[in-house]
Amino acid sequence: MVQKKTGAPLPPRLDAPVEPKRRGRPRAYQPDIALGKALDLFRKDGFAATSLDDLSAATGMNRPSLYGAFGDKRELYIKSYQRYRDDARAAMVEIFRNELPIKKRLERIYAVALDIYLSGDGGPRGCFTVMTAASEAVFDSEIRAMVLEGFSELDKAFTACFRRARENGELPESADPAVLAQLASATIHTIAIRARARVPRRELEAIVKGAIDVMCR
Repeated sequence: MVQKKTGAPLPPRLDAPVEPKRRGRPRAYQPDIALGKALDLFRKDGFAATSLDDLSAATGMNRPSLYGAFGDKRELYIKSYQRYRDDARAAMVEIFRNELPIKKRLERIYAVALDIYLSGDGGPRGCFTVMTAASEAVFDSEIRAMVLEGFSELDKAFTACFRRARENGELPESADPAVLAQLASATIHTIAIRARARVPRRELEAIVKGAIDVMCR
């Protein structure tokens, strides 16, 4: 379904191995850059408000070239969403895998998340999943499957973190890693929404600190 990048290998999943790259015929343009431009546009305006003319202008490709490279608008949206997920996973995967005290690990995860959500030349862009893909998931089963897979992957990664913390004596035996993981994921989602609404970073960091205190008490 999704055209893989032709450059460096895709980042590993937080909880699964990397799929091999697909082969593709060399093209005169740079598909990775074009896909990044489309991603920026979809992330800012969403699916419905982004026209093919907008995409052509952003990528520098006419409609026939866009269709030939990425398929129709929906396919380009899905490939853009997959690119966002790959990039976000690459930014997070080592933090989840490295052995760190649980508080330090959570602090680093949320700091990277805020860097992602607050980025954007025109203002904070928030999270692609929460701000646009979740809306499309209501009507599109393929996008819904991708969104639910992303939620599940994040929950599993957080669960593994809390389980290790409990085994290391950082959390009481009564702590439930799965429940704490859902709280951790919910915190990710709320700071994404608030970031898009231009809540200042210092306020978002205060929310994160309070959540971490609750999860690690």
